[in-house]
Amino acid sequence: MTDRVPQFAWGHININVSDLDRSIEFYEKLGFEMFIPAIPYLGLTAESGSTAMPEASARALGLAAETRGRACIMQLDDGFPKIDLTEFVETVSGETPSGPLTNADLGVVRLCLVSRNLREDHARLTGAGVAFISEPQPAKDGLADVATCIDPDGTLIELIQVYLEKWPSLPSGG
Repeated sequence: MTDRVPQFAWGHININVSDLDRSIEFYEKLGFEMFIPAIPYLGLTAESGSTAMPEASARALGLAAETRGRACIMQLDDGFPKIDLTEFVETVSGETPSGPLTNADLGVVRLCLVSRNLREDHARLTGAGVAFISEPQPAKDGLADVATCIDPDGTLIELIQVYLEKWPSLPSGG
């Protein structure tokens, strides 16, 4: 055993969805592009019709061995993290998906994307039918403007325009 701290890097953020095609269309409105029309290590593809996950992959994720689904990997740019959109079509456990988490819940409740012009992006996305909790709002001391949109299944996506010139001194490397 070593005392070395693990050296992790960003991989992906998984978002479970009820309709993969509808979610792909939504995330494309936010500027995401298809990276891979599948999640190869899970044995799932974005093709119509569900695929059974390999038993070991289902077990690793805590799912029933007979879980079927569709999935893809999308990216905002060439970097990380990517987002995995996963539609579980059938599980034999009989579990039904619970609603998405809200800002009052514990755990990961939203992801955040940086905008260079939040008011313009908000107007464009609203015009494209994207639902928002509110119009862009000024944050404390004018350090940022924030608006939160909602994906087709209720996942919260915070959009933020940060004004670093207004922030107190940042730690080095920040």
